[in-house]
Amino acid sequence: MRRAQGGFTLVEIVVAFVLLSLVLVTSFEIFTGGMRRASDLEDYSRALLVAQSKLAAAGTEEALKEGDAQGDAEDRRFHWALAIRRTEEGAPQPGQPNNNPYALYRVEVGVSWTGADTRDHSLALATLILGPKPQ
Repeated sequence: MRRAQGGFTLVEIVVAFVLLSLVLVTSFEIFTGGMRRASDLEDYSRALLVAQSKLAAAGTEEALKEGDAQGDAEDRRFHWALAIRRTEEGAPQPGQPNNNPYALYRVEVGVSWTGADTRDHSLALATLILGPKPQ
């Protein structure tokens, strides 16, 4: 009588390798997607930092006056554009005296950059700032 030998058949080994391949490919896709997303979030947070610093500088580090300005961040990856416009929000109705020495300005900042995926990205922030009324 022949005794049955223990071990795996060729079909079982092939099925095991196919399953292992599927698990590894899926894991690799999840890992690379997470890394790509982390890179995008880092770029977004740096762009947000540039925009917030430009908003904070308007009226404090630089005189608050109507106009446009633009430039690049220190690392030259992020391009920013600043627009300051006087707004009439909260102004007195026509015919009413206006003795207020202040004016309300709308400050808008846009930041654009090219991501690691070679697509263009942008971010925009805006705020209202109280400043001196133009003479």
